[in-house]
Amino acid sequence: MSVVQQVLENGMKIQINISGRFDYESSQAFRDAYRHLTDLEGANFYINLRNANYMDSSALGMLLLLREHAKSNGCAVIIEQPGEQIDKILKVANFDKLFTIN
Repeated sequence: MSVVQQVLENGMKIQINISGRFDYESSQAFRDAYRHLTDLEGANFYINLRNANYMDSSALGMLLLLREHAKSNGCAVIIEQPGEQIDKILKVANFDKLFTIN
């Protein structure tokens, strides 16, 4: 499991790349990737799941917490490049109604 955060485009794009298992073990690293950021007005969070190979219900909860954090700061969350299995999980959980998934 790896969570890597990058701030791009003069702070307007916060990219969080997740590889390996996206589960409870990654919860602290995932929170650390965004909670310390301030002055987020107009920025967007991009969660890249291209290299993630597993997602459980705690990962869904982490995405919902990020969504709350983003919304309270006037930001959006975009989920990018989920693999077929993770995309199915997101759709079964109706996350395609809550997030933009590319």
